[in-house]
Amino acid sequence: MRLKILHTTTYAFERPVSYGLQQLRLIPKSRHGQDVINWRMSVEGGTPETEFTDHHNNTVSLISFDPEASAIVVHCEGEVETSDLAGVVGKHGGFVPLWLFQRSTDLTRAGANVRGLAKGLKDEFDNELERLHALSARILQDVKYEIGTTHATTTAEEAVEQGAGVCQDHAHIFVAAARALGTPARYVSGYLMMEDRVHQDASHAWAEAHIEGIGWVGFDVSNGISPDERYVRVATGLDYTEAAPVSGVRYGSGTESMSVDIQVQQQ
Repeated sequence: MRLKILHTTTYAFERPVSYGLQQLRLIPKSRHGQDVINWRMSVEGGTPETEFTDHHNNTVSLISFDPEASAIVVHCEGEVETSDLAGVVGKHGGFVPLWLFQRSTDLTRAGANVRGLAKGLKDEFDNELERLHALSARILQDVKYEIGTTHATTTAEEAVEQGAGVCQDHAHIFVAAARALGTPARYVSGYLMMEDRVHQDASHAWAEAHIEGIGWVGFDVSNGISPDERYVRVATGLDYTEAAPVSGVRYGSGTESMSVDIQVQQQ
């Protein structure tokens, strides 16, 4: 399937900003199951400084704010050819060892709430793939998809306690629980073509677990499936902070607002 993606992120500042830097993970790579036909990124109110590949093999762009900028607008546009591989990404690559993906982070630390979700799964399932699909189903049953109940810094433990969250929370819970079960797991950010709309107000997130003999396999807890040809992978990390589409710092007083417009459609 060939997908066309338009993605615009706008940061507007109450007062002009004297200095700022943003780190962007908005450029997908050709890899198993997806071929990037073309991709363009442009910036208004800022200047691209450098581009590099991080330790997770993500493409990272660093931009600086123009002096006294009142807004930063980042435009991305491209086409990606995708295949349905039932969520299988394949063997591990990149610059970090596989064991790193068993390390917990502040957002993915498994406490009593997460461990409660994973309880009994090892005894119930001998097959690791079946066990992880069952874990995904448990998370969706206990933590309903609900916008506005969590925020970017909500931990996996907090989301389970609230019983509601969004795709970021579902991914963090899955990653935390999978690691507690002894399976390497990571967070994924990217795009999903939705059946009922073209315009979206956020990118998508899901999780991947590394299964011996298969490699990395994706689990989209929020939709109860493994990623298919409607998904485009952009960045991966131990949690959201390492795969966030946009992150950065700025100097200056006043508030800021962010708006996102994403269009994903079959070409």
